[in-house]
Amino acid sequence: MGKRKKKHKPEIEIEQPKEAEAPEAEAAEMIEPVAEGAEHEIPAEGEAGPDELLEMPEETIARLKGELDTQKDAYLRLAAECANFRNRRIKERSETWNRAQADLMETLLDSIDDLARVTELDANQVSVADVVSGVELVERKLLRELANKGLERTGAEGEKFDPHFQEAVATAPAQNEEQENQVAMVLQVGYKMGEQLLRPARVQVYVEAPPDDGAEA
Repeated sequence: MGKRKKKHKPEIEIEQPKEAEAPEAEAAEMIEPVAEGAEHEIPAEGEAGPDELLEMPEETIARLKGELDTQKDAYLRLAAECANFRNRRIKERSETWNRAQADLMETLLDSIDDLARVTELDANQVSVADVVSGVELVERKLLRELANKGLERTGAEGEKFDPHFQEAVATAPAQNEEQENQVAMVLQVGYKMGEQLLRPARVQVYVEAPPDDGAEA
């Protein structure tokens, strides 16, 4: 019997799966075209190009000089406004002072007229008592007008001595403890306007009486 020939089976090729590409490589491939295209990107209308972002030295100097001139002009304007305000305040203060002085002088005019009438009296027809009475009326009228302007008299007998408004020019022995440090006599009346002292009152003050050496002996 003859030998059977062996049949050859066809070989089947099995494709091996390709290894997955690294994600980093894929990302690099996607970025590279964008980066390459960006180098040749044309700036949109109205946008400054790379070369225009750099300022030339001459342009910088001119720009800074312009800013300096603007600040200098603003400073000079402000200084002028401050000077005008200061001068205006000085003028207003002077006008206020002049008006106050004029108002005060106006209150004295009637008293000056009254004193002028007294000096015009005939000494042969008017007694001394009448002259004194007339002067006293003028004094009271004048003090009343000045009091309406805020003038106050300081210093009165029997009140406590106040060194802020009174000046002790003499002393007298006190009769008792209650009398100590009291005004014994007003030698010259003082005046003040509000809390501003115009003239202190010159007074005599009671002080503690010195001990009697003879009584102790």
